[in-house]
Amino acid sequence: MDNDLRERREAADMSQADLAEAVGVTRQTINSIERGRYDPSLELAFRLARFFEASIEELFDPDLED
Repeated sequence: MDNDLRERREAADMSQADLAEAVGVTRQTINSIERGRYDPSLELAFRLARFFEASIEELFDPDLED
C-alpha cells in the first residue's frame, strides 16, 4: 500500500522514533510502513491519521483494482 507517511513525518521534523512514540508503536513498525513492507492495522491507521490531522485516505492509497 502506498503512503506519504515519510513525507509528512519529515515535514513535521520528526524522526521515526518520535512518530512511533507519539502513536504507540516501535520505530521498526514506522520504518516498515514507510517502506511499504507492512500495512498498518485499522486502529494504527486511525492513530496516524489523527496525529497528522488527515483522513486515512489522504495518508494511504490501497491501490485497489476495479
